[in-house]
Amino acid sequence: MAEIATNFPPQTYSSSFFLNSLTDEEKNVVGGGSDGTKRSDNTPLLDCFISTNALDLSAPASDVLLKSRSSNWFQLSGHPDSLAPAGPGTVWKKRSGGSDDTERGVYEELSEDPLLSDIIPKYYREVDYQGEKFIELQDLLHGFQDPFVVDIKMGTRTFLESEVKKTAARVDLYQKMVAIDPKAPTEEEHRNKAVTKLRYMQFRELQSSTCSHGFRIEAMKCRGSPPMTDLKKVKSSQEVFNTLDMFLGGREDVRQRLVKRLCDIRTKIEQSDYFKTREVVGSSLFIIYDDSKVGVWLIDFAKTNQLPNGTTVDHRRPWVQGNHEEGLLFGLDRLISVFEDLKMPSSEKRKGPFSKTLPAVSVKS
Repeated sequence: MAEIATNFPPQTYSSSFFLNSLTDEEKNVVGGGSDGTKRSDNTPLLDCFISTNALDLSAPASDVLLKSRSSNWFQLSGHPDSLAPAGPGTVWKKRSGGSDDTERGVYEELSEDPLLSDIIPKYYREVDYQGEKFIELQDLLHGFQDPFVVDIKMGTRTFLESEVKKTAARVDLYQKMVAIDPKAPTEEEHRNKAVTKLRYMQFRELQSSTCSHGFRIEAMKCRGSPPMTDLKKVKSSQEVFNTLDMFLGGREDVRQRLVKRLCDIRTKIEQSDYFKTREVVGSSLFIIYDDSKVGVWLIDFAKTNQLPNGTTVDHRRPWVQGNHEEGLLFGLDRLISVFEDLKMPSSEKRKGPFSKTLPAVSVKS
């Protein structure tokens, strides 16, 4: 039976996102919390290792770097070179761009919240190395052996309201739009050969399951297969259903534990005062399992912001500019429904997903 993996304690030196074996003691761990191990900031081996790996890091959000048993690196999703192996059992992630230190602050606050600390990777500290700032996080792949991994970006809106405040129509965005779909612009937009940033961003969201399902599958790695990184256009209910069916590979025990874990995460977010006063844009669910363990965490908080005083969100209502809703829980509802329906016999799976239909979200400008 699979265990539910949450926050494994740090172990001996290990490269981040290397698929190492767990000790017998680790295999019995099913929960968060530090083991009290003191961290060594000046270990020569670690310094040498970081000096060769923490170079040219460049981008936030949803980066999953795996190392195969043949010791060849490949990237599952996100931008390259934003993570560096650290140790023990940790990864350094370059701080998100700009003067704001949003992601570090979110991890610090969530890690100190007894209700929420186990739904995120364990946060250790901020690191200043050779003039660059990083946050040190739990290596979520540490201890898993040749796992199945999927990165699912949550929400019906993955852009900040501040990104679309400017109403001037732009030629470059029109050109991007017609490159994807020449029929997408309206007659007026074709005449002007320009579209607004909001119009383009909403168009881009409609290319995937983001608007309809409240989540999109970014990338996936199944055992014995190369990573699939071109999944952003998985859009229809049937396509989403079939993709996650492939990810589960018939593992009913894993499906049950994923549903339980996802429901637990949903309940904690619903009960949290923190999430009632935050918009959570562009975060992902990181889901992983192998022959003995299952893990699910909410990751990537570079676009998580505190709301203006007096403003709250329920993470399910349709977005109207100014209300800060982003559909995090709408997407989680929908994702849980998919995994619940995957229990159906194979003969039924192809007849139509979602035994209990959820309404599609509407996105208003």
